[in-house]
Amino acid sequence: MLVKKYRECQFSVPKSTPPIYNNGMNNLPQTTRRRLQKIPQIPSVWEGDRRSVIGFRGTSPDRTQGDEECIIWVDGSEGFVRAMDITPSDVGPEAVVRTLLRAMENPHSPAQPARPQKIVVRNRELQFFLRGALQSLDITIDYVPDLPLIDQLFRSFEEVDHSRPPALPPAYEALLTQASQDFWKAEPWDLLADYDIIAIELNRWEIGTVYGCVMGMSGQEYGIILYRSLESLKQFRQAALSDKSGDQLEQAFLGQDCWFLNFEPLDEEDQELHQEDELDLEELEADQIRPLFGSIHPYEGIRSFLDEDEAQVVYFALQGFLKFFRGNKRALSEDPIGKLEKSYRFSSVAESKENPWISLKVFTLPELAADFLEMLESSEDEDEDEDEFNRLQLPIRDDLIPEKAFLSLGMIPWDLVEQIQNNPKTYHHSLGAVPKGEGLPVILVQTSRPKAKEMIETLQEEENLLGICFNPGEDPWEDINYDLGILQTGSGVLYIFGEFMGNDPDHIQARRKWDRRCQQTDGYCGLIVAMGVTGTSRGNPQLPDMLALFEAKSFDPEALAMGVLRLMPHFEEE
Repeated sequence: MLVKKYRECQFSVPKSTPPIYNNGMNNLPQTTRRRLQKIPQIPSVWEGDRRSVIGFRGTSPDRTQGDEECIIWVDGSEGFVRAMDITPSDVGPEAVVRTLLRAMENPHSPAQPARPQKIVVRNRELQFFLRGALQSLDITIDYVPDLPLIDQLFRSFEEVDHSRPPALPPAYEALLTQASQDFWKAEPWDLLADYDIIAIELNRWEIGTVYGCVMGMSGQEYGIILYRSLESLKQFRQAALSDKSGDQLEQAFLGQDCWFLNFEPLDEEDQELHQEDELDLEELEADQIRPLFGSIHPYEGIRSFLDEDEAQVVYFALQGFLKFFRGNKRALSEDPIGKLEKSYRFSSVAESKENPWISLKVFTLPELAADFLEMLESSEDEDEDEDEFNRLQLPIRDDLIPEKAFLSLGMIPWDLVEQIQNNPKTYHHSLGAVPKGEGLPVILVQTSRPKAKEMIETLQEEENLLGICFNPGEDPWEDINYDLGILQTGSGVLYIFGEFMGNDPDHIQARRKWDRRCQQTDGYCGLIVAMGVTGTSRGNPQLPDMLALFEAKSFDPEALAMGVLRLMPHFEEE
């Protein structure tokens, strides 16, 4: 039996370190200077500067964008921007040079590569730095107190930004911000799947009923979508479950008719990790995320602000939803959720004497939820048929463990096993392990929450975990021997969970401890799937990070009769 390819499991990934700039390095490398000297020089004067983005881009000093600056280089003779970058405010003057070199070599269209005869800046320190950095390029660097062309550009930026409406109208900004915080703390995604639709009947402001769809149970996006029509909700649900191309799904997404509230990390690095599914928002503290309100409509597309009429609808819809959710948690935890209906009154924000109360009705739609669930199960059945075909083609697989996951062999004490068993938020599949020895030997896989949930669902679909073993492997092309960790599911599917160098002393020691502990427990062992790979608990997950414990039995690989698994080249068909 051959393995087409191995996945390299990393024990640790060091965090990237920010570049360290040497203030003494004030000139360009000779090779760079020669390359720039080949660029034709033109008789023009360029203006360069770096300025805070506060005042445009909708920023204010108390938001993260206030810590950014815009670096810009403008051709004063031609009157257009050659290069522009947004950078953190604490970066050194080297960033100004980087943007300038791009203005010379790869400028914005329609400019052509060129060197200016003269550069003017309004900062003395920057002038001296550029003189040192641009030696031998025959460019004059002068100081001037004002940069009229850049001043005009920034005034234009501010005028454009000030003409944009705020994300939330002033009368509702504090109210909606508080409502979003209450929504996050309520964690409705723990009980409500995206097919459990909650209707909110307003019959006010020319709005009849909105249909709330909670996001977050899958651990990817968190928030709520308030559909303005049932038809839009049904159309998008059908499109999302059908086999459509990316462009078709995007069109279906933009064809929705709804308001939305969702959340994103405040930190840019966390935003990138979240976009790559390497970070789950629930791993962050409440003050590390921010709410995003907006609207989607077939004619408008995505709009990231609400006007006052929309804001009052969204605010009272959220208030009604939250009161309904808090008051009916026990009934909403049932599967399936039955018919529930409640009426509420709220004081009007406008404090109108004629109509000081807002009345609304909130109710579940169990029949609609059943239809959506049937559609989902039908789609999953088709996926399972395809998966079954793939399993028949490849008896041993390597696609269970997420990339960049933290993987280790270890042990957990029996009292922690008991805590996991009693923790309702941790999935536990037991094979009846009896406490013996110092603890339960376990394989730890720590990844992001969405990928951990996906891994757990895969194992659940494969009838949980049955056994764990280590089988020899080799790469005949590189003459390397491996110790391959293999998981066997209840349905008989084999997954490679780890590829360990056969002569690695750390792994040899870990294997000896693993074998000894498995002997003490009569062969019982386990697999822990945890989240928090990018957090402070990386490599040492705590109980809240542990999403699943699958008990298994350690077995001899000879029972599988696979022999030595060989790494074979994998060629893609064109």
